[in-house]
Amino acid sequence: MRSTKRPSNRSNRVAQLVRPLVRALHPYVPGEQPKIRGLIKLNTNENPYPPAPRVLRTVQAAVDGRLRLYPNPSAEGLRAKLAQLHRCRPENIIVGNGSDELLALAVRAFVEPNARRKMPDAKWAKATVQYFTPSYSLYPVLAEIHGAATNAVPLNADFSLPGVADLKRRKHWDFNAALTLVTTPNAPSGRGYSRKALETLCQAQRGVIVLDEAYVDFADAHALPLALRHPQVLVARTFSKAYSLCFQRVGYLVGHPELIGALHKIRDSYNVNGLGQIAAEATLDNLAYYRANFRRIIATRGWLAGELTKLSFQVLPSQTNFILVRPPQFPAEIWLQSLRANRVLVRWFGAPEVRDYLRITIGTRAEAASLVSAARKILAGGGRIASTKWAG
Repeated sequence: MRSTKRPSNRSNRVAQLVRPLVRALHPYVPGEQPKIRGLIKLNTNENPYPPAPRVLRTVQAAVDGRLRLYPNPSAEGLRAKLAQLHRCRPENIIVGNGSDELLALAVRAFVEPNARRKMPDAKWAKATVQYFTPSYSLYPVLAEIHGAATNAVPLNADFSLPGVADLKRRKHWDFNAALTLVTTPNAPSGRGYSRKALETLCQAQRGVIVLDEAYVDFADAHALPLALRHPQVLVARTFSKAYSLCFQRVGYLVGHPELIGALHKIRDSYNVNGLGQIAAEATLDNLAYYRANFRRIIATRGWLAGELTKLSFQVLPSQTNFILVRPPQFPAEIWLQSLRANRVLVRWFGAPEVRDYLRITIGTRAEAASLVSAARKILAGGGRIASTKWAG
């Protein structure tokens, strides 16, 4: 009879082939992508409207013999169009497989992977990835993968950005950190930050600072000029959230040619697929369509905030395509389950700063109305519906 321990021992031996750092890693957890029909999906901040019809036709027309060829290795055509849009040079831009790839490249290019070793205090900053909390939960994962140190500094209680004087007074913020990541507008709170406040912070930082503007198209202001004004500043943008191209994974960074050139050195060859490049270029030729959708989403955001406020939800101010709300009567995690039982999927985070809140993507007006209807039903049922299971 074979020993039942042998598979376990073999598994342990195989596990030892993996770096200890990776074995201990807690990976990034993306929002649920359900396979259930009829679920209103308001959990991953996707644009509820499709790409422009001309963009779809352009991509469909490109599904031909070109599929056997490699795409342009540096997304040259797309970079030229982006440079024209942002009034800079193609040398100021790098395109990536979503902005996530570019954030990972920034960690690799600008941060020493020495956090796991003993380092003199004077050199520790060179191994540090710094960010505010709460913010994009991928940031610490990227740092851990690289073996870098992390410096997570809380935002103000209302999720506003601490001023430089306040950061100096607290003494926890590192103005010499190798890489500082700032989500603006913030996620998951939705709060926007002024260009003036961001510039003051950028001027105080001696390392590289990335302003992650994934949601900027839904905001009142943007900070892209700072990337062209200050050599240590990079601005990250994406075609996913606002431009309905999540499926294609296209993002870009704007900044000083020296920093951009360093990132080009370490990116994967042919890192952006050809159909993604074509779709993004066509998107830039149809901006009027998307800007009309931005206005629709912003209008729905205001309507939904008002309706939920009437139901005693605390709705935080938002400059994004989502809102962060503190629901009434029951814990947020119970609301998550109850809404799902009513075929509405939203996002809940277990981090202490936001565990009392739900993050709700702004969908169509009809989807927002369904959410409000479900909330009324849950309140009327005294939360008992939270125990109801929907099998789909």
